[in-house]
Amino acid sequence: MALTETKVIDQITATENGTVLYREATRILKDGDQIAQTYHRTSLTPAQDLTGQPANVVAICNAAWTAEVIAAYQAAQAAAAQQGV
Repeated sequence: MALTETKVIDQITATENGTVLYREATRILKDGDQIAQTYHRTSLTPAQDLTGQPANVVAICNAAWTAEVIAAYQAAQAAAAQQGV
């Protein structure tokens, strides 16, 4: 009986405001058959430091985070802070 654990990014989503969400699945396999799976979700906001993030997630962030998206996100955050949200 061989137990193995694999981790994969199985879902990446870019939202309207530029936030990138991704899900990492951890799969436990027994003799090649999956017997368990858990998920860990992460969100990244425009212009956030991407150090240590998976390469495929960084590629999506770099594509989604144009200068316009970053500026709009920062303006929305500033407006929300002024309103006390």
